[in-house]
Amino acid sequence: MSVGEEIRTSQEKPQQSLGTAAARNLATTTKSAPQMQEITSRWLLRTLPWVDVQGGTYRVNRRLTFAVGDGRITFVKTGDQVEVIPAELGELPALRSYEDEEVLTELARRCRQRDFAPGEVIASFGNQTDEVYLLAHGRVEKIGTGPYGDDAVLGVLADGAYFGEASLLDPDAIWEYTARADTACTVLILGRQDFEQVAERSDSLRAHVQQLRALPEQATNKYGEKEVALAAGHSGEPDIPHTFVDYDARPREYELSIAQTVLRIHTRVADLYNQPMNQTEHQLRLTVEALKERQEHELVNNREFGLLNNCEYDQRLQPHDGVPSPDDMDELLSRRRGTKLFLAHPRAIAAFGRELNKRGLVPETVEIGGNRIPTWRGVPIYPCNKIPVTPERTTSIIAMRTGEDEQGVIGLRQSGIPDEIEPSLSVRFMGINEQAVINYLVTAYYSAAVLVPDALGVLENVEIGRWR
Repeated sequence: MSVGEEIRTSQEKPQQSLGTAAARNLATTTKSAPQMQEITSRWLLRTLPWVDVQGGTYRVNRRLTFAVGDGRITFVKTGDQVEVIPAELGELPALRSYEDEEVLTELARRCRQRDFAPGEVIASFGNQTDEVYLLAHGRVEKIGTGPYGDDAVLGVLADGAYFGEASLLDPDAIWEYTARADTACTVLILGRQDFEQVAERSDSLRAHVQQLRALPEQATNKYGEKEVALAAGHSGEPDIPHTFVDYDARPREYELSIAQTVLRIHTRVADLYNQPMNQTEHQLRLTVEALKERQEHELVNNREFGLLNNCEYDQRLQPHDGVPSPDDMDELLSRRRGTKLFLAHPRAIAAFGRELNKRGLVPETVEIGGNRIPTWRGVPIYPCNKIPVTPERTTSIIAMRTGEDEQGVIGLRQSGIPDEIEPSLSVRFMGINEQAVINYLVTAYYSAAVLVPDALGVLENVEIGRWR
């Protein structure tokens, strides 16, 4: 028998039992619930202590502080030309609360651009300070003298920082450190001579500067808060100082933010295709999951209350070598008492792990909710993919002290809202429209508050793409 005849014989052989394709018509298929790749661990929502807010607003009362000009300066880049946004000059101590746009525009126009190579000295210790430097891009080290005469790094400045600001008000100011470019840097320079020339022609700026110079120097503690006069270690009957604790007259108020969507389900789907799984329940479940993901994203990135945008300037650190080293993490820890947690992008955690491997260090882990979480100095490092990674592969690491009793970072919500399915999250039936579509309004109310500035710190510009 040939091969062709053998094949024809096998094909013509009659079927002796029911085939699987036909049998499946009578079988019940086992199905999974709808899956969703967007769902993450959402450690920030799980670890943040939540405080119920009445009236949708939370007011943070603090002691009166005299800290000025503690923000960042924003620039506009066109090709290789960089310009400072005029209103951003108000971040400088000498221009705080000054709002004459025409004068600020003239000052911005007088800023001249200059590039510095890595290792180049921008300003030297002991020299007269006659210019203020606005750092548009790059990293600058502040170099001082160590206890034995060697160089010591006092700090690192990065994009948006400024230095030499004392020159605008004090003609006798000198550099108290050496500023050296750690990377290629682009800076804008505003000279005191240009500043004074503009002030001579502007009555408002001249009056503003005179008022600042006439203000008495305020007695403050190291945090910029008005000092509480005390006496200690005395003997005899000296006069005991009189004092009081002054409050900030304009405390910050946090209003609850909102995330909403309208879920639509056709009545035909809800009526006819509801077994074995309830279509409405699963549609709501996945919608709520997406809403919570957006909620965590806003808690990290929102311009009004997000953690990355509400960290004070003096609590923002720069890695000394670009990569997240154990030394940088120790520095971040040292800026606050009782750090409860780190938040980092998973790729930043991997980069930190590589640095530990280079030093032969093995981080301890702790089990939380059935998950093994890496720690540093006993503080857990939670993954959070809501922390952005730039196209240049840099990101940030957040350190927090949490809790209202600890003067830390807290989450804000309002429980007991109508049609609530979880605290501060509601699903409200909106009716059925003329196209027979059911509408549900899904709403979440939330915000976050930083009770004192040192409760939140950020290690910025962390490089995660360097492997060697």
